Amino acid sequence: MTMLPQEIIRRKRDGHELSDAEIAFIVRGIGDGSLSEGQVAAFAMTVFFRGMTVPERVALTLGLARSGIMLDWRDLALPGPVIDKHSSGGVGDKVSLMLAPIVAACGAFVPMISGRGLGHTGGTLDKLSAISGYDTQPDIETFRRVVREVGCAVIGQTDDLAPADRRLYATRDVTGSVESIPLLVSSILSKKVAEGLDGLVMDVKCGSGAFCDTEEMARDLAQSLVDVANRAGLPTVALISDMDRVLGRDVGNALEVAETVAYLTGRGAREPRLHEVTMALAGEMLALGKLATDAMEGRVKAEAALVDGRAAETFGRMVSALGGPGDFLEHSTRYLGHAPVVKPCTAERSGHVAGMNARQVGIAVVELGGGRRHADDAIDPSVGLTGFVDVGQPIRSGEPLCLVHAASDADADEAIALIRRAVRIADRAPPGKRAIMERVTG
Repeated sequence: MTMLPQEIIRRKRDGHELSDAEIAFIVRGIGDGSLSEGQVAAFAMTVFFRGMTVPERVALTLGLARSGIMLDWRDLALPGPVIDKHSSGGVGDKVSLMLAPIVAACGAFVPMISGRGLGHTGGTLDKLSAISGYDTQPDIETFRRVVREVGCAVIGQTDDLAPADRRLYATRDVTGSVESIPLLVSSILSKKVAEGLDGLVMDVKCGSGAFCDTEEMARDLAQSLVDVANRAGLPTVALISDMDRVLGRDVGNALEVAETVAYLTGRGAREPRLHEVTMALAGEMLALGKLATDAMEGRVKAEAALVDGRAAETFGRMVSALGGPGDFLEHSTRYLGHAPVVKPCTAERSGHVAGMNARQVGIAVVELGGGRRHADDAIDPSVGLTGFVDVGQPIRSGEPLCLVHAASDADADEAIALIRRAVRIADRAPPGKRAIMERVTG
C-alpha cells in the first residue's frame, strides 16, 4: 500500500491512532531524509498536541531504535547482566559517574550512553570531558572492549545509534516540541533498546530543577517509560527522586567530577541525599540484573563495593581505558581545571534555608559559562559552585550559601546575585522531604 507522509500526519492531526506500519514509514523517512524538515516538524507538533497511545509509543521507540545499529553483547559471553540507568536530568546530578562503577564492581556490565547538557541541567558527557584525555566518543569496538574489560563505559551517542532520533530531536528542539512525553519517552528508550540491555532503571527527577516540575507530571513520565520499555522487551523500573534542591554539594563539570572522586574514594563525607539516590538506584539495578534477590540486598552489595574500594578502582580503570590519566584517582586535582576566581556567596539574613529554586541555581552556572544556551556553545569546565547549602540548614547572616568559581569577578558577582534570589531563608526549617519519592513498576 502506498503511503503519503502528509496523509499520515493528517490522520494524527485529526486524532486517529497510527498503525505500526504508518509509524515505521514515518521513522524511515526521518532517517533516510525522504521526509522534509517541514514534514518532520509537522509530525512532531501533531504528536505534541494529540499525544500517542502506548502501542504508538512502543512502535515509535522500536522504529527509532532500529534506524541504526543494534548492539548485541551475546558474542562476548559476558559473565553478568547488561544493565543501565538513565536520569531525566537535574542540577548537580552526577549520579551516573558514581553509579556505573559501583554496579560494575558488583558484577554487572554497564554500557552507559549519555548526553550533553542543554539549558539549566548539566550533562554527564560534559562532566567527563573535564577529565583531560577522556574520549567521550570512541568507536563501537572500543566501547564494547572497555565494557568487557572494565565492566562499564560512559560515552556519548554514536552517529550510528538511533540516527533517526537524532534528527527528530534536533527538529523538536527548534520547534518547541521537546516537552512532549510520547516523544521524550521514545527518544530516551530508543537509545536504550539499541544498547542491547537486559534491564534499565530510570531516575525521573521531580521539582524546580527538573523537566517534571510536578509530582503528577513525574508520575506520568515514569509510568510511560516503564510501560513502553517493558512492552518493547526491555525490563524497566523507575524511581521518582526529588529535584527541588541541588543534588550533592557541588554544581559544575570539573567540580562534580571532583565530588565524584571524593565520594568513591571516601576522602570526604558523602552528602546524604546524593548517597541515598545513588544507593537506591544501585540496589534496583542489581536486583533487576538478578545479582541480588531484591533492591535492599542490592544496596548492601553496593555499599560493600564502596567501602572496600572496588567501585573507585573500577572508575579509575574506566577513565584510563577511555584515554584519561592512569593516576586520575590519586591526582585528580592535577587533571581538572580550576577557575581563577573563587568568591563566597553569603547569606543576607539569619534563619534556616527554607527552599531553593534549583532551576535558577542551574541557570547561574550557565551564566558562569558552565552550561549551554545553544547546542553548539563551548563551555568552561572549571566554573561552578561548591559547598552548596542544603534545605533545612541553619545559617547566619554573612555565612556562605556556597562558593562561586568563576572566570572573572564580574561573572562571580552576577552569579551571587542569582543565587541569593534562588535560595529562600526563613525563620523556621521546612518539613523534611524524602530523596526518593516513589517507585514505579509496570
